[in-house]
Amino acid sequence: MSQQMYDVLDMFLFLAVELSILFLGISMFVGVLQRHIPSERIETLLSGHSRCGYFIAAGLGAITPFCSCSTIPMLKGLIRAKAGFGPMMVFLFASPLLNPVIVVLLAATFGASLTLTYVLAALLVSLFAGWLLEALNFNRFIRPVEAEEKTACGALSCGDAVKTKGKYEGVWKDAWKDFVGALPYLLTGIAIGSVIYGYMPTELVSKYASADNPLAIPVAAVIGVPLYIRAEAVIPLAGALLSKGVGAGTILSLIIGSAGASLTELILLRSLFTYKLLIAFVTVIFSMAIIAGYAAFLFF
Repeated sequence: MSQQMYDVLDMFLFLAVELSILFLGISMFVGVLQRHIPSERIETLLSGHSRCGYFIAAGLGAITPFCSCSTIPMLKGLIRAKAGFGPMMVFLFASPLLNPVIVVLLAATFGASLTLTYVLAALLVSLFAGWLLEALNFNRFIRPVEAEEKTACGALSCGDAVKTKGKYEGVWKDAWKDFVGALPYLLTGIAIGSVIYGYMPTELVSKYASADNPLAIPVAAVIGVPLYIRAEAVIPLAGALLSKGVGAGTILSLIIGSAGASLTELILLRSLFTYKLLIAFVTVIFSMAIIAGYAAFLFF
């Protein structure tokens, strides 16, 4: 067996164990938080129109379920509850990008500095975009929401299945279910990243996507926004790219673009938003990816 193959296997096993432990641990922590703040409470907190609602929305978005199955139905509940439009949009932007699983995986892979850049870009752009869209009266582009619908999970959100026997009963079961669902994406990303780590020529990377090439940042955002890649897959993949010399800005742009807007989410949002608001949503995610990318390019 060649040295390159040893490197690939060693990287695969290390990342598979490390990221699996982190995913399960943080998922259990999020599950505990969700049992203290169910979706009905979130709708109540965001039903006001105060400026504090924007920050509350960002915080709640970070700890709520982070799949389209749960975020979109919860968004419907917020519309029915007449939540402030700006905070509601902040919640929509923050929910898939700032959840603790992604943040911890980023910190373990890239360190505190790049993770802080990612978090600040996602948070600040979400807050500003929510305020701007409300100031421009984009709430007129929301479609009427009529009868209450349930998700395939059988509730308003995947995290709402709070059991009657005990507040924390089922935390491990839910965390394991989330882990099993994400495992194929996680292992795929780890496998691709490990192969890149072992075999990709450094010269090729330095020629087209090195840290000295700022044009790679918007290209990564353009690739990431329409082509959805689960964050659990793209983070280990991005770690391997970073080790080969891909710029940190390019990597953050790819992560935000791919994790922030999925094709499935856009299809579901089409039932709630007109095309103008849908385009605004994609534009915000693209802008967020660009801002984070160039911030990392300038400072790292």
